[in-house]
Amino acid sequence: MAETRKTPARKLSFGDAVREVEEILAGLEEQDVDIDRLGDEVKRAVELIQVCREKLEKTDREVRELVTGLQAEDAAGGAPGKDEQP
Repeated sequence: MAETRKTPARKLSFGDAVREVEEILAGLEEQDVDIDRLGDEVKRAVELIQVCREKLEKTDREVRELVTGLQAEDAAGGAPGKDEQP
């Protein structure tokens, strides 16, 4: 966990960012939370969540564009159907 926290949030993969958020949350749920670290932990979690949200939105846009492109090809008759041969 310490290694990923040294890594800027934007450089982490989606999976690593989610794992780090989960680790931070687990640490915050402990009863002996170090109040001196609390602010830093929450800031890091917020930063990671923002990065995850951006990655999800970007992927959603890309997938929608790909699907739209496929639908446009199908509508134009550009892609062979199941029963047609290429």
